[in-house]
Amino acid sequence: MTHPPGKERKAAIAFILVTLFIDILGIGIIVPVLPELVKQLVEADSTGLLPAGVVDAVASSAEGSSEDLSASQNFARAGQYVGVISATYALMQFLFAPIMGALSDRFGRRPVILVSLFGLGIDFLIQGFAPSIWWLFLGRVLAGIMGANFTTANAYIADVSTDETRARNFGFVGMMFGLGFTIGPALGGFLGGYGLRLPFFVAAALALVNWLYGYFVLPESLPVEKRSAFNLRNANPFGTLRRIRMYPMVAGLAAVFACKSLAQRGLENVWVLYTGFRYEWDASMNGYALGLVGIMAVIVQGGLVRPTVRRLGERRTVLIGTFVGAFAFLGYGLASQGWMIPGIIVFGAFAGVSGPAIQSLVTSRVDETEQGKIQGALTSLTSLTNIIAPILFNTFLFSYFISDEAPMRVPGAPFFVGFVLLLLSIVIAVRVFRKFPENEAG
Repeated sequence: MTHPPGKERKAAIAFILVTLFIDILGIGIIVPVLPELVKQLVEADSTGLLPAGVVDAVASSAEGSSEDLSASQNFARAGQYVGVISATYALMQFLFAPIMGALSDRFGRRPVILVSLFGLGIDFLIQGFAPSIWWLFLGRVLAGIMGANFTTANAYIADVSTDETRARNFGFVGMMFGLGFTIGPALGGFLGGYGLRLPFFVAAALALVNWLYGYFVLPESLPVEKRSAFNLRNANPFGTLRRIRMYPMVAGLAAVFACKSLAQRGLENVWVLYTGFRYEWDASMNGYALGLVGIMAVIVQGGLVRPTVRRLGERRTVLIGTFVGAFAFLGYGLASQGWMIPGIIVFGAFAGVSGPAIQSLVTSRVDETEQGKIQGALTSLTSLTNIIAPILFNTFLFSYFISDEAPMRVPGAPFFVGFVLLLLSIVIAVRVFRKFPENEAG
């Protein structure tokens, strides 16, 4: 099967969009339960991934009951493991996304997509049956590799799109991401109420059914004559980052983007452990809260970005949105009761207007022939923050500041660091805007 024409092309796009949705749904489903499963698996483990002093100090605390101490110890260890596991998952995606793309250029999109879908299905089963933390760790490594098929799916859409439909089709991609991250955590929280492993089996079933459907239906989009030899240089994830330096203003905005992304990835990674430790939320509560996050993101991205940018301009939108985000982080860290969190989620959702405004500013400063490469560089930058954030926010900040090694117990410490990162991004943005006025190119 080769490049699909007419109705087949529409069916192929529909399949790829469903594939992306299922991939994101599969990731979202396990978000509320993964930290809880990690905590469950490490309860019987007497060792941690970090020096023992950080964790053991919890056990030697003179305050609180032995039950409380045991719970704190488990949360500290779980924070260590979740940080390392999440960072490894992100590292695998960072390394293998360009490799998957290069392999699809050589062998075609169809085989790479089908192999990765089948691999994801088997991998979710491995995670669901994982008898120990190390089996779960192996499963997340494989999930990162197989989940790197986003690159190939995007390439498929580019293959089968025309000049008139390309923007619309990639808009559908954004919609699939939004829907997946809205429905996934809420569904995962609901399923997690019946068993922490059930969401993994549901994710496996979705991936395998999609693989079976694709095996019989999905046509190849890349003709043989347009394929290229596999070259490791084309699979280098660091190469695209160097292009940012060609555009001074974009380089400054990239620093803003990196600070914001690091803070946001930190929030996402520490959220379930933090709410479980501080408010005793279970998987269901976290699923509902994360579902609210997704709903608010859809509302803001779909209804508020355009009128806000039109009224305030891109630069003010970046600054105001980031300012709102900073104080939302501060609110999360200070909130003493769980009922306060939904209000902060609704307030903080407006921060979502700043990301598209930054993307628009970058687009306006980059030559048309470089757009794809610069966007790829920003994607690589996001992947790097995905690697750093779990280690910084989970393994070190959260685990340390709920232990007695810390000067005082501050479970909200990761959010206070996120608050500082967002304030830093505002300072950088102001300096960039002053250096590059609106009427100058740069």
